[in-house]
Amino acid sequence: MLFINEKSIKQAVTMKEVIDGIDRAYEIYESNQFQMPLRSQVQDGNNTLVLMPSITNHAIGTKLVTIFPNNQEKTIHGLVILNNKDTGEIEGILDGSFITGFRTGAIGGSAIRHLAKKNASKIAIIGTGVQGLYQAVAACSERPIKEIYLYNRTAEKIPAFKESLKEWIGDDIELIEAKTIEQAIEPVEIIITATTSRSPVLPENKELLRGKLVIGIGSFQPDMREFPETLYQLTNHILVDTMDALDEAGDLIQPLEKNWITNDSIIPMSSYLANPHTVALDENETIVFKSVGMALFDVVVGNIIYKKALEKDIGMELHL
Repeated sequence: MLFINEKSIKQAVTMKEVIDGIDRAYEIYESNQFQMPLRSQVQDGNNTLVLMPSITNHAIGTKLVTIFPNNQEKTIHGLVILNNKDTGEIEGILDGSFITGFRTGAIGGSAIRHLAKKNASKIAIIGTGVQGLYQAVAACSERPIKEIYLYNRTAEKIPAFKESLKEWIGDDIELIEAKTIEQAIEPVEIIITATTSRSPVLPENKELLRGKLVIGIGSFQPDMREFPETLYQLTNHILVDTMDALDEAGDLIQPLEKNWITNDSIIPMSSYLANPHTVALDENETIVFKSVGMALFDVVVGNIIYKKALEKDIGMELHL
């Protein structure tokens, strides 16, 4: 059994390889060659325990994760457990906290790869936590980013975020601390929201949102919502990483209840990638992508990391 921690994962794969893994997961999702029950969640106030199993033709795995928003040290803790497809034996245990951030960054990176303007050079990160960090890293791997605008409700967290981000992307990209949301999003082509807010973090201002790619990856429960009503008026389609988002994300549940959007306007990213010409997306218009994640991503990405670690002789052998 191989234990692969954060350091080993970073040595085993690049962000681009993880984004490739997300695209591969979309292919599996579209072909329906997998099993993935609805995630099991247990709430304790604002804290959440989540269990997410999945089986594909090539892998079996489960992610166990806790989300504690008020933990100032680390919001997400977890493990990804991989089982041998033939024997059921546990063959890999991976740092689920790191994989959650890394693969969620890659989900945003995949959206940028396929939906953003080719020459996009400025992004806004709303929410400078772990999720925001890997969204920025993924964006820089897919587009020639020159400026990253940062906004966080608690501004004191931004300097540490900058230092962490520089470890990934170096010093050539300008990191700009915005004093307001408006200042963060006005000059950019790509907006990424990475918060657990229960009320919209983006302003009700069409001109600040028009013609941009807006990626929402923070909210994951029915009472959470990052997008304003105005955003839904600017787009005819909302792309989602999984149709389970209709049951989980307040950014979809609430506007559907209010008749701001219809079910027909919600399109799985997997379907778009399989048949891009069937969906009329104009990169000069506002494009919206919403992610809640799914166990399939964790298992596919985890399996890629596991195989790369074996190839490179990375990780620690454990025996039960």
